[in-house]
Formats: sequence, structure tokens, C-alpha cells
Amino acid sequence: MFQTFVVTLREGVEAALVIAIAVAYLRRTGRLDLLPAVYRGLISAVIACIVAAWGFTKIGISDDAYGGWTLLVSAVFVFSMVLWMNRHGKKLKGEIETRLQKDTGEHGGGWGVFLFVFLMIFREGVETVLLLYGVVRLDTSSILEAIGGLLGIGLAVLFGISFVRGTIRVNLKQFFQMTTVILIVVVVQLLITGLHELSESHFLPASSREMAIVGPVVKNDIFFFVTILALAAVMLLLEWRKRQTPATAGLEGAALRKAQWSARRERTWMIASCTAACAFILMITAEFVYARQSTALSPAQPVALDNGAVRIPVASVSDGTLHRYELDDNGSSVRFIVMEKADKTLAAALDACEICGTQGFYEKGGQIICRNCGSAIVPSTIGIHGGCNPIPVASHVDGSTLVIDAKDLDPGERLFAKSKG
Repeated sequence: MFQTFVVTLREGVEAALVIAIAVAYLRRTGRLDLLPAVYRGLISAVIACIVAAWGFTKIGISDDAYGGWTLLVSAVFVFSMVLWMNRHGKKLKGEIETRLQKDTGEHGGGWGVFLFVFLMIFREGVETVLLLYGVVRLDTSSILEAIGGLLGIGLAVLFGISFVRGTIRVNLKQFFQMTTVILIVVVVQLLITGLHELSESHFLPASSREMAIVGPVVKNDIFFFVTILALAAVMLLLEWRKRQTPATAGLEGAALRKAQWSARRERTWMIASCTAACAFILMITAEFVYARQSTALSPAQPVALDNGAVRIPVASVSDGTLHRYELDDNGSSVRFIVMEKADKTLAAALDACEICGTQGFYEKGGQIICRNCGSAIVPSTIGIHGGCNPIPVASHVDGSTLVIDAKDLDPGERLFAKSKG
């Protein structure tokens, strides 16, 4: 439950914060006519991501099939949002109300905001729906996982609302400076992750050297999330310190009480946002530390050749989990994995991939994860060439035994020998 809660919270907060920045910007610059475009984009994206996730589960397409392109397109729209904000953010409200309408046009600006919101929610939404799809079943543990996911999404939405409420009176110059930095961090994250996904899908050339650089960045993308939240909290804290005492000079009676009430309400939202940001950072960091401890490879079970082949009892690998083996023969060794897929067939593969080499794979949350770059491999694709997938090894079932011929492991011997050298 906690892991699902943390994952959905993280996905939701990233999207909610970016959308909240857009809403706060439109409110502060008098572009209330574009707010309906935000809500239309949000509703459309929620519907689209549910439909898309349902379609992916029916036809067997994974997140990797669309993720890279969606990430890059999202990066373009976030960057365009940054340019738009900085082009018009320095103008006074009156200038914005007259000139921004002329520069962008009501319909053009509306469509730009719509697509910006749609892509950000769609990207995060499909990932979240696919994550929850496998746990929504009628058993106690799965129901708890679903509840954890819904709580994470709910808290993310509340954080977005509190951010908007807490920035109503933030200094305009400071607002644009800090939110620009936040959005640039988002753009960098989207670009790096998108390029990694396209490399992993062989749309772009990839090598172990490239993955040695990009992989750790993607695998440790928790730091992007922490940076984004920390920047948002710092902005609110700086403004809160400036506004400890509301400006009430010359006010009295009802006007004074209204000003004091407004100041208290804004401080409450600011404190709530900062507290939530700090709590989220602590939870995500704790989950990250815990997850790092679980990336170690499980011990490999030693096997030997029997009449020129490795023979493994089918019953010992028919539980749907990853099994790791190591063959030592004449001073050379090769590590390989065997796993039963959802269709009950057995797949064998080297514990290595064509991009990242012999770093190996570990199992987490029903997925196989590359230790080098953090790519999540859908178990149904084990035994298929491509990207960061484990290199397939030919095998066949003979009665109650899985048989792997020694000649089919020869490429692995050369690969592992090279890595040791």
C-alpha cells in the first residue's frame, strides 16, 4: 500500500504542481478567460488516459511504446509555457489584458493551454492507471494498494490547490523567477527521460557508454522531484517571511478585519503547502532509500552441463518470478535468468542486455528492472530482442525439464568474460 501511495503521490504532485503554476499565472495576470481551457484539458486527459490504458492492457502495448515521444512533446509544451510566461510576465496587468489578447488571440491561447494541460496529465495519468490496473482485484492486499493509490492522487490534488491559494499575493517578479526555474527543471527531466526511452526502444542509437551517463540520471530521477518540490516550498517560505504582518495601514472596521482574515487565510495555505512539500520529500526520499536497498541481485543458483546442455526442472521455475542461474564451465562463466510469463510459457535470457552489458536485472513490483539504467522490462517481453531487454537465449521444454543447449550460452560466455576483463 505504501509503495503504491508513494508512486501515485509522486506522479500526481509533479503534474499537479505544473498545472497549478499555469492556473496561478492565469489568475494573477487576469487571463481568467483561459481557465476553462485548463479544466477542459484536465477532464479530457483523465478520460483519454483511462481509455488509452484500457486499450494498452487489451492489445498488450506497454508504456515504453509511447513514453519517449510523449515525454519529448510534453517537454516542448512546458518550454513553450515558460517562454510565454516570461514574454508576458513582466508586463503590468493592464498591459497583459490588452496586449496578450492581441498577441495570442483568445482561441490560439486557449488551445495552447489546453494542449499543455492535456499532455502533462495524459503522460502522468496513463502511467498511474497502468500501475493501478494490476492491483485492482477483489482481495484485501489489492484493495489496500488501490486505496493507497487513490490517497496519493488525492493528496497531490490538494497540494496543487494549496499551491494556487498560497501564491495569490506572492510578489509577481519572484513568482515568475522561481516558477521559471521549476519549469526548466521539469523540461530537463522530460528531455532526459524521453531520450532514454527512445534509445531503449531503438528509435535512437544507444550504447553502454551513453547509458552509463543517462541511465543513472533516469534511475535517480527522484532528485528532480525533490528539487521541484523544494523550489516551490522555498518560494512560499520567502514570501511568508515577508508577509508576517499584513499591510493594514489606514484600514479600520470591516476593511481591517477583511485584510487580516485574508492574510491569515493566505498564510494558512502557504504553511499547508510548505508542510506538505517537506512531508512529501521525506516520504519519497525514504522510499528511494528503501528501494535502493532492494536493487542487489539475488544469489545465482549454480548449474552444470549435462550432455552438452543445462537442464532445469520446470516445476522450479513455474511460479512467475525471476530465477537466476550461473554456469561455470572450463574457467568461463555465464549468468542467465529464467521466468514463467503470463501465458505460462518459459523464457530464458542472459542476465545482461545489449545496451547496458552485464549489470543484471532484479525484480520489483511485477517488473524486471535493469540495474544500470533503471529501465522497467515488462515480463511478457522477456525472450524478445530489443532495447534494454535481457538478451534472449534459445530454450525448449522436454517433458518436465527446461533444456538450454550449451552452444546457445556461448555468446554469454564471451560477454561476461569481456566484462570481467
